Amino acid sequence: MLDQIICALDMSDLAVATKTVQKLSPNIKHFKIGHSLTLAHSLSVIAVLQDAGAEKIFLDLKFHDIPNTVAGAVKEAAKYGVWMTTLHTAGGPDMMKAASEVSGRPLLMGVSVLTSLDEVSLAQIGVSRTIEDQMCRMSSMAIKCGIDGLISSPLEITMLRKELGTKPLIVTPGIRLPGGESHDQKRFATPQQAIADGASYLVIGRALSDAEDVDFVIDQLK
Repeated sequence: MLDQIICALDMSDLAVATKTVQKLSPNIKHFKIGHSLTLAHSLSVIAVLQDAGAEKIFLDLKFHDIPNTVAGAVKEAAKYGVWMTTLHTAGGPDMMKAASEVSGRPLLMGVSVLTSLDEVSLAQIGVSRTIEDQMCRMSSMAIKCGIDGLISSPLEITMLRKELGTKPLIVTPGIRLPGGESHDQKRFATPQQAIADGASYLVIGRALSDAEDVDFVIDQLK
């Protein structure tokens, strides 16, 4: 399972992020970075983390803008050797098609419903569908537009596999080790359950990056 694990580097301190990569890279090869690191240090952090041992970088900035702007952002990410990046499916078909047509681009992952949302939260932003219906509708549209895969909480994996088949990648945050805290995630599961349901990759944050006993955590993920 270790080759399916993505460690989320959810911190702004580049020194801490670098040490985390060095600590984990003998076992973990994929690392996710987002706004905290890139806004503090620019995309130059990618090269620093690669030098520290990160073989693949998942740039999670959730692009959402007009088609030309998002295509330009994807093109810039490609220049830095990014392996995977995210965009909001709510940007619509034209935006997603423009991103998918960028030459040499990273893998594109569509975000439809954040794992911090539940159905009450969804209704508060004006979406009357259930989480399952919203995920299904937006995810199907994304794949038709050339997007490589989807970000999905553990609770929607089975539904998406039934709807879309085995080809699209599914990257799953909201992963908690047995007995671990849920933090701000409302839809979560164990690594073993998510993989059994059809996840391609699992995003794990603090359970890995803050682990005092790394070997113990790694053993739980083998």
